[in-house]
Order: sequence, then C-alpha cells, then structure tokens
Amino acid sequence: MRTFDIAIIGGGIAGISLAYFLSPHRSVVVLEREDALGYHSTGRSAAEFTLRDNAPLVNALARASHGFLTTPPEGFATVPLLIERGSIILGTEDKAALVRARYEQARELGVAVEWLDETAMLARAPMLNPTYAAAAYFDPDYWDIEVDALLQAYARHARRHGAEILENRRLAGARRAADTWLVETNEETISAGMVVNAAGGWADTVASLCGIAPMGIVPHRRTAITVDLPEGIDAGRLPEINEVEEIFYFKPEGGRLLASPADATPCEPADVQPEELDVAYAAHYVEEATTLSVRRIFKSWAGMRSFSADRLPVIGPAKDAENFFWLAGQGGYGILTSPALGSLAAALITGSPVPEALTREGIGADTFSPERFS
Repeated sequence: MRTFDIAIIGGGIAGISLAYFLSPHRSVVVLEREDALGYHSTGRSAAEFTLRDNAPLVNALARASHGFLTTPPEGFATVPLLIERGSIILGTEDKAALVRARYEQARELGVAVEWLDETAMLARAPMLNPTYAAAAYFDPDYWDIEVDALLQAYARHARRHGAEILENRRLAGARRAADTWLVETNEETISAGMVVNAAGGWADTVASLCGIAPMGIVPHRRTAITVDLPEGIDAGRLPEINEVEEIFYFKPEGGRLLASPADATPCEPADVQPEELDVAYAAHYVEEATTLSVRRIFKSWAGMRSFSADRLPVIGPAKDAENFFWLAGQGGYGILTSPALGSLAAALITGSPVPEALTREGIGADTFSPERFS
C-alpha cells in the first residue's frame, strides 16, 4: 500500500491546481475517475476571464488570480494563458436603461468601456441585429483562457515536484484508521493523511463514500452549441457578446460562433448531455439577436457547474473530520479563479499564511469555510 500526505479526489482544474500549489510542500496523489484530466466541467467550459459581472467575492477571486494568469511564474506555460477578447454587452429597447446603467458603473470604476452606436457595434460584430440590440457597449476586460494549457501546466509542474496524478481511478470508498485515510479505488488502496474533495459535481457523492456529511453541492447543466458564420466574418476578431441580464451569450469557438442559453438546470452528476429544448433556445437566441439563420448546428454539448447553497466555493476542513478537506462548489468560475483558490487551499492545508494576493482583496482563511453553513 502506497502512502501520501494528501489524496486529492478529482482531476479537474480544482484538484490539479491544488496539486500544483501543494506538491512542493507535501506528498500528493490525485485520483481522477476518467481516463483524461478535466473531462467534465473543466474540458467543457466556455473559458472566459472577466474581472466583473460575478458576485463580489468571485470578482475578488478573479482580481487575485489575474496577476498569475497574465504573468505566471517563469517557465510555467509555453503560451500566453489569457488572450484579449473584449465583450459587447447588449440589450433590447426595454433594457436600454439597464445597459446604460451598467456602462456608467464600469466608467466609474475606471474601465475603458466604449458606448456603441449602431455603426460602431456592427464594426465589432457585423452579424448582430440592430433591431434587437437597441443599446450596447464594449468592455475590453474580457479574455479567453487557454484552458488546456493552464491545466496541463499545473499538472506538469505538480509532477515535477513529485505529485502522482492517476487516471482511471474511481473511488469505491474511504475509511479512517486512527489519523489516516484508507482510500479504496478500482485499482488499489492508498493511505493518506488527508483526503481533499475536489470532485466537482460528485463532491457530495465523494463525501458520502467517505462517511462525511454532504454539503449540498448541486451540479447544474449548462448547454452550448456552435453554428457556422457567414463568409467574410473573421471569428478570431469577434468579441464575446453578452445579453445584459445573462439570458444568453455568444463567443467565437474554432472558427464558428458558440451560443449558450446560459441555462443552469439542476441535474445528477453524470456525463451530461444537452437537452433538445436547451439546444433550441440557443439557436433561437442566435436568430433573434443576429442576422444569422441557423440551418445547421455543427455541435452541441453540455457541462456541469456545481453550486453550494450560497453559490460560493466551499474551502476548508469538514466539520466532522479535520483531515477531510472540501474544495468544491466553484460554480462555473473554477478555471478563472484557480490560482486564487488553489493557493488558498494549499495555504490552509499546510498552515501557511493566506497569500497576499488574496488578503489584499479581503479574503481570509475562513471566507469560504464549510462552517458558514453550520
């Protein structure tokens, strides 16, 4: 039986980023149920980075992560991790006042937003329908995240520091023996001083398999499709397009247009598949907000976003076992906040000070503690 200080359950962005920050200080094994890292939520993310438009604490996590992603440690990644994209935020006539208010709020924060008349809007996104988009502005502070490059960089450097990352390891159960966990998988039993639950949509399932009370982490399905763009429109130059109340969003994807109805339907943890109705809504919003006619859906898929009761992450030791650690409930923003959440979790596990990038944002050791649900 092999022994590690820490066994991390889950090889998505949460578990792998933690392995990166933790492996220089502890012996680490990551157990991933699938045959590839990031197969579920991480690999199906729309992969955007924004400093706004989320809950205040999520925005704080984004700000704390921004420096790492724009200027990572030397040798961390071979490509830039953030690619400038920008976003058009738009609304119909009855939402024009809301669009204007959001624009003014961004200006007050010192953001170089640009109000768009019809000509300026179509210059940035020629396929938009001006009869739908009655009000719009451009926000430069949106970036594409190179998700696979980020995930693989975390994994590569974690391995260099001795972490073992094992795929096709399905958790069968775990039991405590004195101060040690015996973690049973389909391949082997591993001994670990601490278990970290970074299992995404399966977080409550993993807790139950370990005899730990669940935290009410609920996965939600989100749908996306891609459709063809007309000749003459360069997808690489298009901004992201967000409806002001998040009814839908569009963005370039592989030379096509990705569209999502921004659905968030509670579901069971699984290899989720898109529902026909959600696919139809995505196509409907494309035809309503643009001049495109959706004759063919090139691809459709769905992914999971997992939420706690207050829609904020759960990070810290379980109330019923200090050597069971929660790193769950990232709610669809786990990739953009992974530098902050991974470093915070590593600090809590090793008893180190909370990183300065987080304390500057008012985030402390107990900000996301499971104790808040007591």
